[in-house]
Parts: sequence; structure tokens; C-alpha cells
Amino acid sequence: MAERKSEIFRSFPQALNKWNQPVLEQGRGRGRPGPRRPSRRQTGGRRWPSSEPPNPRCPEAPTDNEKAEFPKVRSSVSKENLVERLPSEILLKILSYLDVSSLFCISHVSKLFYQLANDDFMWYRIYMSEFGWKPKAVGNVAVKMEPAEDRSTGCWKWMYFRMMTGQEMNKWRGALRDIGPFTGLPQQTEWVLRNLNVSWELMLHTQRGQVVVLEQSRGYYLESSMIVHWSGGCLPSYQHINSIQLYGVRKEKLAWRSLILNLDMETHPYEVIGKDGKIRLACLSPGVVIGFWTGQGNVAFIMISLHFHRLVEKILLGSPVCPYSEPLDRPPVDDSDPKFGLHGYTLHFVLHNTRTQIMSGHFRRLSCSTIQQGLAEMKVISRTNVSQHRSLSGSIRLPWKREKLEGSVENCCIMTLTLLDDFQKPFWCVSTPVTISMVKKSQSFDYSGTDFLMVYRSSEGQVKMKLVWLKEQQQFFLVGLTLYVSILKVNAHFSTKYKS
Repeated sequence: MAERKSEIFRSFPQALNKWNQPVLEQGRGRGRPGPRRPSRRQTGGRRWPSSEPPNPRCPEAPTDNEKAEFPKVRSSVSKENLVERLPSEILLKILSYLDVSSLFCISHVSKLFYQLANDDFMWYRIYMSEFGWKPKAVGNVAVKMEPAEDRSTGCWKWMYFRMMTGQEMNKWRGALRDIGPFTGLPQQTEWVLRNLNVSWELMLHTQRGQVVVLEQSRGYYLESSMIVHWSGGCLPSYQHINSIQLYGVRKEKLAWRSLILNLDMETHPYEVIGKDGKIRLACLSPGVVIGFWTGQGNVAFIMISLHFHRLVEKILLGSPVCPYSEPLDRPPVDDSDPKFGLHGYTLHFVLHNTRTQIMSGHFRRLSCSTIQQGLAEMKVISRTNVSQHRSLSGSIRLPWKREKLEGSVENCCIMTLTLLDDFQKPFWCVSTPVTISMVKKSQSFDYSGTDFLMVYRSSEGQVKMKLVWLKEQQQFFLVGLTLYVSILKVNAHFSTKYKS
């Protein structure tokens, strides 16, 4: 008997491999093992007999005995979603027991749950239970109970988040009232950002429809701006990126994402600003730096410089699909002043990198001298006035770091500019990388050194800096600084009608 059992167990794996060898189906959505149909070579040229095991792709109808022995099981193709078959009233009743965080998350499950999770009457009840009062006028919002198909969606949900963000803004508004005497910006911006526990998330949309999400690697706070750095992991090639989106994420508040920046690669071409032995730096306006591996198109890291102006409002009051738009705060019109809007400016100007401050200056009572080609010219530092010239501490360079690798790209840094109007309100704020280039023909009359030029251009204006490198002192001197502000920006801010 033992020998018979041993023979059976020895022959069983061979028969199983011959008649029931598993195979993974290659069809879409299939991956179940099933019996492989033997070839005609294995069956001696015979066709598959009807008495042998059938092909799993074409199952035969079960016999009456099989029906009685096994319960009826639906295939995965014919299986229906029983939850979605429930009436909308029942589903709304189930969703009404969820908190706001769970309701916000379940809205991303499907189109049906997105519509149900935005039900206006349900969000009306959430709004009333949270705040306990009814607003005086809310547009055309219907408060009465109506069928789910007829109600407009999203209105009370929008009001709920608007009230929540308004309360958050009022919570931090007191800390933002203390304005710096030099920058014209709230002095506690860094403190508020740290207490809000904001993380910066970068989304790269590729040509293949993929979305690469990057968590920030490092963040650097400076006097009037901050720099966020992303690196690590397998970053896509630059040629495959369609757009770059920057979000400020508050994870303790429903993981709410506020869109800060949205760049389309086709409309924002890059410009190479420097390189070293390992990295090439490219700049995308406004303030976006991409580091490429030398000789490759792969992205090594991404760095974005953010100005502090309205940065807290962009995070608290922005939405996941639309950036926060700054309200128009126009000064009162002064018809008695023939040069209204062309004088009384104050400039806070900083050159820095991710680690050190290279130069900082504060300039008052700036005026427009001429208007040419749609630009109002304001001279900040004159080449002929030696007392206005400023020395730069250290060399102009931009350090970078990627995991264990690090380096420094010479002749480029970050410029943070804050221009205040006559009422000491921010008028033009920008923080962006800039690079210097050598001037072929030297114009130095007071310095025996090499002349350099640093230029920044945008639709709002231009910045032109003239520098001299003194070899003996191993130091740069800023001997010229001129601002060119768009006259269209001046007219829009002061309600004037100046012509170029």
C-alpha cells in the first residue's frame, strides 16, 4: 500500500504540469492562472476533445449536477457596483455622517461621489452646525430641500471653506500687522509660515500624462524671500515635462493645497545662466531654477525663489485650481500733482544666494527721470556718484546640493527687489535668479578693474546693474543701478494716463 501511494504522489506533479500548467492571460485587466491548452504536437495532431478541460476564455455551460453542487458566481466582468445602485437619498444620508476631512477625501473616488460630496444641502447643514448663523445674502443659493439632480453643487461648500480660510486669516492678521521699516513687508512672515506648518509640493506633468509629485527637500528663509529646493528620486527629463505646478500644502487642514505657481513649458522657455563641472543651471521666469546634469537632459534638482509679499495670503486664501489674486488697492487720485505716480518711491534691494547675503541696500525718494519706450526710468545708483557705490561681500555664486553631491555655480545669484510707492505700499516685488556677464569695452574711469553687467527683464519692468571687479581686493563693487518700470503698470496702479 505504501509503495502504491508513493507511486501516485510521484506521478501526480507530472500529470498536473501536463494538463493543468498555469498561464497568465495577457488581456487587459486579467492576470488569473488557468489551464493551458495543449498544442496539436502534444496531442498527436488531434483537436481538443469536448470531454477534456475547456478553455477558460470560453467557458462551457455547467451541467445540472454542477449547478446543484456549486453556487452561482458572477464573473468579474458582470459584477456590478452595489453601492452605486443605491438611491441618491440613501447615499447622501450615509455621507452626512462623515466629517469634513472624510467628505473631502471621498469626493475624489468617482464622479458619482464627487457630485454627492458637493451636495449643497449637506454642506449647508455643515456650515450651519459649524458657524451657527445664516449669512444675509448668498447670491442665488437655494436653502430649501430639493432633489439631488436639480440642486446646484459647490456653493455652500465654497462658502464653508471661505469662512474657514477667513477665520484662519483673521487668526494670523495680527501677527502680520507689524510692518518692517525697510522692506515694507510684515516682519513676522517667516514666523507665521513656520507656525502654519506649510510644506511645498511640486507637481510635474509629463507628455505621457504622468504626474510626478515632489516633496520639498530643503527650505531657506531670508529677509524678504525664501528659497525652496526639490531633489532626490528619479526626476523626468526636461523635454518630457509639460508644466510645473507649485502648491503650498497645509496637511493639518484637510491636506489643503493652494496653487502658488503654474508654469507652461511652451510659454516659459528656459535660459542657461551658468554651469560647473556637474550641473547646468537654467532659469524660468519667475524665479524658477532647474539644474541639469552636464551632458544630459535629466533634471538634477529644482529650486524656486518666493517673495514674501502676500505669500501668507496665497497659502490661506488660494484654491487648489486657481492662485490667490491680489485685490486692487489703488491710492487716491491726486489731480493737483502733475507728476503723481512718478516720484516718492522706496527701494529695498538684496543680492543673495541660498546661504549668504551678498549685498543689501535701502534707497528712498526715488523719482522717474524720463519715460521712453513704455518704461519709466529711475536711477538708484549713479556711476558718477562714488558715494553711492556699494561693495559686495564675497563672490557672486549660487551653491547647489543633490543628496551627497554639492557644488557652486559662479557668476549667478538671486535678486530680491521690493519697490514701495509714495504711500509705502508694495508696488513691484520680485525674487529671481540673475547672472552677470563681462562687458567687452571697459567703462571704468574711477576703478582699474573689469566691468560686468547684470540685467533682469520682465513684463513689469527691467533692472540694470553695473559692477566692477577689483582684482587686488578680490571684490565686486556695484557702481550703477537703474530701474525701468512699465508705464502701463504705473497707470494701472495710480489711475494715470502717462504716455511713453
